[in-house]
Amino acid sequence: MQICVVGVGYVGLVTSACLAEAGNTVVCVDNDSEKIASLKNGVIPMYEPGLTEIVKRNEQLGRLHFTTDLKYGVDNALIIFLAVGTPSAPDGCSDLSAIFAAIGEIAENLHDYRIIATKSTVPVGTHKKVADIMKSKTKAPFDYVSNPEFLKEGAAVEDFMSPDRIIIGTTSPEVRTIMHQLYSPFMRKRSRILFMDPASAEMTKYAANTMLATRISFMNEISALCEKLGADVEMVRHGLGSDSRIGSAFLFPGVGFGGSCFPKDIRALIHTGAEHGVEMTIAEAVQRANVRQHDRFAQRVLDYFQGRQDRTTVAAWGLSFKARTDDVRESPAIYCIRKFLRCGMKIRAYDPEATSAAMVALEGAVETCPNGYDALDGADALAIFTDWQEFRNPDFETIAKKLKEPVIFDGRNLYDPDLVRNKGIQYHSIGRASV
Repeated sequence: MQICVVGVGYVGLVTSACLAEAGNTVVCVDNDSEKIASLKNGVIPMYEPGLTEIVKRNEQLGRLHFTTDLKYGVDNALIIFLAVGTPSAPDGCSDLSAIFAAIGEIAENLHDYRIIATKSTVPVGTHKKVADIMKSKTKAPFDYVSNPEFLKEGAAVEDFMSPDRIIIGTTSPEVRTIMHQLYSPFMRKRSRILFMDPASAEMTKYAANTMLATRISFMNEISALCEKLGADVEMVRHGLGSDSRIGSAFLFPGVGFGGSCFPKDIRALIHTGAEHGVEMTIAEAVQRANVRQHDRFAQRVLDYFQGRQDRTTVAAWGLSFKARTDDVRESPAIYCIRKFLRCGMKIRAYDPEATSAAMVALEGAVETCPNGYDALDGADALAIFTDWQEFRNPDFETIAKKLKEPVIFDGRNLYDPDLVRNKGIQYHSIGRASV
């Protein structure tokens, strides 16, 4: 099948590469000429496990093409996917300017029937606005599909190749058949292609992300109560997750969630509710709880060093908002480190993939190190923000020797408290008694 993907960011590139891997011919279009030139030279602009290999393989096989020429992409595709960014505007709504600009340009170059499919996360009702723009700029026939993505950063390729479900929002039986054909190769074990109207598909994306964020924030609030009452949140998590009605996913307490999806989508859902006179009280509470969790963790470190914060150096392990990605957008690590810096602390930081992006976000205000153990040199404490695999079983004796004070603040509950205590290290985690 002939595919065009407009917008070669995180979602667009993963979508393009995986569709090409299934045998489709995909043209990737982006107005960033430097990005396109880099992709043509085999340079992938983000870290995502498995993505580089798929991109290079399919480009060499002639199934994956990169260009700044939108007309070429429109002329050589039956399905045109929109995967441009929809960042938060200052008032919390989704900024759809890139969507509308792309749709206008597609319409101006459209002369024959095409299917327009939106991968970008857009507010409910966007399908009507897109259709109106298309109709105002072209007489060519088209159908619109809302096809939201459900990709987890760090596991996006796996999620696309073996999806939990595919949401297709369309009212056309013919389009349902075409989209079913497109996604059937990814449904060999079981078919989970769900068809619905475009508005319901748009709402499903926001509802899903807000529900997952709610589970995280709920466990983080439970962790705070556990600390006050002497309960162990990890035992509570296991007990809660063993309930078949609840399940164990997204119940891990920690320093809070971040990234490009959850915070932005919650803000957009709250804004959409306000526009239509519906107060989104749960989404608002989740948003507040998440920021509060960032603050709770940062304050724990600051309180420990009260009176000497300006003479304290903290080693930070992890800068990305989660493991297996270089994305630092709304990262809890960046949030907390900024608070530390404002209080006069110095930071020695290490992350396997996100160092460059974090240095931009922090305006070069921290010292970065080539590995985690080097970050401990001269540091008074270790703060862990991201659950990278290499942090899960460290050499605690080396940590104790290198730190001026053997103390760990673990924002991901990576370790057994008794094990750390037996190594002579003070250990402060989430929702468990400090040792």
